[in-house]
Amino acid sequence: MDDMNKENYDYHPLPASDSRSDQCNINNNGENNSDEECQKNNVHHINKYALAGAILASTNSILLGYDIGVMSGAVIYIRQDLNISSVQVEILVGCLNVCSLIGSLASGKTSDMIGRRFTIMIAALTFLIGAILMGLAPSFTFLMFGRVIAGIGVGFSLMISPVYVAELSPDLTRGFLTSLPEIFITIGILLGYVSNYALSYLPLGLNWRIMLGISAFPAVLVALGVLAMPESPRWLVMKGNFQL
Repeated sequence: MDDMNKENYDYHPLPASDSRSDQCNINNNGENNSDEECQKNNVHHINKYALAGAILASTNSILLGYDIGVMSGAVIYIRQDLNISSVQVEILVGCLNVCSLIGSLASGKTSDMIGRRFTIMIAALTFLIGAILMGLAPSFTFLMFGRVIAGIGVGFSLMISPVYVAELSPDLTRGFLTSLPEIFITIGILLGYVSNYALSYLPLGLNWRIMLGISAFPAVLVALGVLAMPESPRWLVMKGNFQL
């Protein structure tokens, strides 16, 4: 950043980023502070703007965890309702991980072309479509199609969320913020189990559809929340845009 400032680029840090790493050695009276005092000043400093963006981006990871958790219970009722075989059950459960590879491979190039922010939106919208198709599926084939679409969305989310959070986070809190996607995956798995228990008492044919379809709601929230998220500073610099 110092080199950029020397070349008179119009570059500004995120809101609430007071560049403490550059200013901690000088106190309000213009006197030099010790390294120990600088570390104390930086330990508890969390950029709230970056934290909000990291939380919103990591919400995509809830969708992956939820799908993993909820399918463990929903597949019991799907097998009874659609009269599918054990092989079909295995394909249904396992295809999500296979299809997520497609999304992961495509998301890297996509995020470089259109930006991290809109790639997160694509991930959320893809999962939204998949969740709706699974919730309304009249047959195993239709259910599989929705599962494939959701798997691609999961792959997009798994790749782009950590990248976006890492590029948005200040260096002092990057380790903490980049752990949020993993934490949100675990929260999603827990919510999936809770959904299994809470909706298991509904009539057969309705319970598993709601279990799978309800995941469309967080996908909508993420897709709308992206509109308020900033673009990755690193991606802007890659595109030659130094004005934030």
